[in-house]
Amino acid sequence: MKDQLFNDEKVRYLAGLFAGDGFDADRFHARVMSRLLELELKERMAWIAACLGEAVPGELPEVAPVILAALPPPLDPSLGDDDFGDFIFAPLGEWVAEIGIGHPDVALDVLEELTQRFSMEWAIRPFLNRWPEDVLARMELWAAHDSYHVRRLVSEGTRPRLPWGMAVGLALDDPLPLLDRLHGDRTRYVTRSVANHLNDIAKKDPDLVLRRMADWRALGVQDADELRWMTTHALRGLVKAGHPGAMKMLGYDPDADILVHVDIEGEARIGGALEFDVEVSAAGDVPVLVDYIIHFQRPGGKISAKVHKLKQAVVRGGALKMRKRHKLKGDATTFKLVPGAHRLQIQVNGVVRVDQGFELLP
Repeated sequence: MKDQLFNDEKVRYLAGLFAGDGFDADRFHARVMSRLLELELKERMAWIAACLGEAVPGELPEVAPVILAALPPPLDPSLGDDDFGDFIFAPLGEWVAEIGIGHPDVALDVLEELTQRFSMEWAIRPFLNRWPEDVLARMELWAAHDSYHVRRLVSEGTRPRLPWGMAVGLALDDPLPLLDRLHGDRTRYVTRSVANHLNDIAKKDPDLVLRRMADWRALGVQDADELRWMTTHALRGLVKAGHPGAMKMLGYDPDADILVHVDIEGEARIGGALEFDVEVSAAGDVPVLVDYIIHFQRPGGKISAKVHKLKQAVVRGGALKMRKRHKLKGDATTFKLVPGAHRLQIQVNGVVRVDQGFELLP
């Protein structure tokens, strides 16, 4: 990925945008490429930002006009999703955070423009920590911005557990008034961020999220189908954990009268697969969310449980039959399988109904 996002071609493109008015594009390109290929992805972002700072020295009030003049047109405003922008603009956010932390008003002006070329969700966080009141006040305005990229930054930039992002000192409920405004957005790029934000909160305060989703459902501002999608996406972590409140909100009764039977077929071997049949029975029409959980042996005797989706359906006065073949990759680099005693659980509507052991063979 690092070679796709930050390479010679991308650096030449960035240099060309800044060329002129004393900016030596060839020198900048040579300086960046002198080290770029030996660095990892985030290090490349920081290195390009440092080289920009060398080429255009000064504090942000002096440098901001140069940055803004170099920017290409904003991302297509007619789109509604999956338009993250070009990663080559990420170093500009790091540059702004480095030279603009003492100038929040100017920095927020620049980040508002930058995020319409590439998301500034990482760059906004140092300012949230240093100037929380200023940033949240600006985000009140951004929540109604014409660009959905700016509106998304309000939610994504304040997430409690943003991947790659520094931690922020906000309380979990500090951004909720902003999410209240954004939850009715008509752009999936924004509503997905709102749902991801709530999923982050749910890891620490599930009840806070469940109350907010119930409030939004009562308000009826968002399209019903979109709000259902948001609810499912926001509660996905709680669903994996079998949280009863999340199950009920999604229409699955944890106390439903359900019988579950599982048959494991053949041998489970590393490099092969775990094959099993599941039958879920109920007397009436019962919505069911069926997961399976494999408890893996880990080196040193520890156990690691992995939750996987199996079926979302309605048992209509009879039985629902499912079959699954779970591959047991022997060459995976991120999760090494260990032979020995393992367990398979079948979870329906958040409740483990079957717990059955099996031996994983080498």
